[in-house]
Amino acid sequence: MLDKLAALDEEHARAVAGGGPKYVDRHHARGKLLPRERIELLVDEGSAFLELSPLAGWGSEYTVGASVVTGIGVIEGVECMVIANDATVRGGASNPWTVKKLFRAAQIARENRLPTVNLVESGGADLPSQKEIFIPGGELFRGLTKASAAKTPTVALVFGNSTAGGAYVPGMSDYVVMVKEQAKVFLGGPPLVRMATGEESDDESLGGAEMHARTSGLADYLAQDEHDALRIGRRIVARLNWRKARPADHDDFAEPDEDVEGLLDLIPEDLKEPFDPREVIARVCDGAGPGNRVAFDEFKPLYGTSLVTGWARVHGHPVGILANAQGVLFSEEAQKAAQFIQLANQVDVPLLFLHNTTGYMVGAEYEQGGIIKHGAMMINAVSNSTVPHISIMMGASYGAGNYGMCGRAYDPRFLFTWPSAKSAVMGPQQLAGVLSIVARAASEAKGEVYDEAADAGLRAYVEEQVEAESLPFFLSGRLYDDGVIDPRDTRTVLGIALSVIDNCPIEGTDRFGVFRM
Repeated sequence: MLDKLAALDEEHARAVAGGGPKYVDRHHARGKLLPRERIELLVDEGSAFLELSPLAGWGSEYTVGASVVTGIGVIEGVECMVIANDATVRGGASNPWTVKKLFRAAQIARENRLPTVNLVESGGADLPSQKEIFIPGGELFRGLTKASAAKTPTVALVFGNSTAGGAYVPGMSDYVVMVKEQAKVFLGGPPLVRMATGEESDDESLGGAEMHARTSGLADYLAQDEHDALRIGRRIVARLNWRKARPADHDDFAEPDEDVEGLLDLIPEDLKEPFDPREVIARVCDGAGPGNRVAFDEFKPLYGTSLVTGWARVHGHPVGILANAQGVLFSEEAQKAAQFIQLANQVDVPLLFLHNTTGYMVGAEYEQGGIIKHGAMMINAVSNSTVPHISIMMGASYGAGNYGMCGRAYDPRFLFTWPSAKSAVMGPQQLAGVLSIVARAASEAKGEVYDEAADAGLRAYVEEQVEAESLPFFLSGRLYDDGVIDPRDTRTVLGIALSVIDNCPIEGTDRFGVFRM
């Protein structure tokens, strides 16, 4: 695990490096701060900043991080979604992964009722990839106006160029701050204006901060420098009169019963080897103490033992937990999960899914016993549950088990991955074996002699490909999670996520689809 965490640190360092030393030095030489430096000055001193999707674009032709930093930070005591363009990467221009990352940030802000603060310095769309950006990208601006209509404030602090589509970020925000002699906001820069109209103009008269503050009225505040813009941004948030839907009453809690360092030793190298998820729960959830007499109240402990279910608290927040124990989900586990999800909805308690599953059991005995309808029952419950869901991918998350345990397609509020996790339609060996069996049967049906050497090569190739495509960096690069995290940080990450969830009312449902009995 320590080796995996070292590799994770290297990948995060690539994201932090942005466009590389040359462009970072050039940016600093112009008297500008880097995006994470701006964020550090914006959020409350000593508070945590939960960065989201830091590996977006990993494994693609684009820079890791997708030229933008997104995350949740506390500003003047208010949890906010913070979005900061990285101008060291192609001037902060948006590529296809930038758009996907911004969509995810907007979804989190919308679902959890978070004000959004945009730290703007972007040349708009990365023109060579405009065909993948232009049409879907319009949703970003629609989202800003919808957030405003929902009384969820949006703030834009403009530090540099905000061109073309980028101009609509301040244009559609509730509050706009521009930095004097740095901010440039225009639909078309001087070259485009000259091409379109023949007019000769300069940056300042066309879209400078002072012009927008004095003439167009687009700027609500004119900042003297970047630090002043960040100060003004903090004051804007302080005046929002923002209140959570569920006031915090979670101050009284005990630390976990077991040492968090033990999380590094729990996940076997071979994910087919089972481990006890109660050991994870004991290191992530609150221990026994005032207001929490029992650390974990297990539900149905003797039935469906491959799935552990029960009630606990994390930083004082109540949660219902579903954790895979032995990997495979049988009919009993699926029915137990469906009942437990209904109970959580009955009492308005968020659900935490801890993944380590190879999927639902297969075979004649289990098909005849109704594994399909019982698995469907669990997926039905997950799909229609309205309490917030959080998923942590600890180990395997294969096949329909990923669906039943609230994988990305089932819209958990947050989903984080450990470096030990793997996710695919099935394990690499199983997938390669299935393809081999099918190819062998097709060859025999044609009366041909099967090429064993070619089969061995195919199996090795497929196994290698599936293994690579099921690893955390690959999945995180495609935004199938909200970040790969150190297992020891899980409790902190969950605490932040549960605090953010408290911005909205939690209302469970009693309306589910038809449960096939």
